[in-house]
Amino acid sequence: PRGPGGGGGGAGPGPPPPPPPPRGGPPRVPVEKTDLEWRQALSNDAYYVLRGRGTERAATSPLNLNKAAGTYRCAGCGKPLFPSASKFNSGTGWPSFYDPFPGAVDLTVQWLYLIGDLGCREVRCHDCGGHLGHMFTDGAVWGTPTGLRYCMNGVALAFEPAADADAA
Repeated sequence: PRGPGGGGGGAGPGPPPPPPPPRGGPPRVPVEKTDLEWRQALSNDAYYVLRGRGTERAATSPLNLNKAAGTYRCAGCGKPLFPSASKFNSGTGWPSFYDPFPGAVDLTVQWLYLIGDLGCREVRCHDCGGHLGHMFTDGAVWGTPTGLRYCMNGVALAFEPAADADAA
């Protein structure tokens, strides 16, 4: 007999079932550690943000006001993420940047943030998958050349001063 959906074999109404998840779990990243290894390697606050996708309180990171030349790296794996030249003061209380190094970060949709900014994306480290913060499309407010604002959790970053910073 024909099912209500017009097809044979008694298929019921409604959309088809979702495809099965990919084998092997989430996408692989170059730096993989067990949860215990991450807990041992990171401070409690860094673990909460990088692995738990949390957010640090605004204006609590000393990196927010840092103006030194250098490189901002992932606090989880050390990957270079942002040059200091792309950092700007957004007044939001979190370190803000307008342009990451090529291939440094991955952007994913985080539905809650789409309410205020349809272009908003979660920012993750490309190498370890750690949650860094969010990218917003309101950078034009601050005159950024990309029109973007990467609002990062300072605890998810490690700052490496430029090699010639001591010579200045």
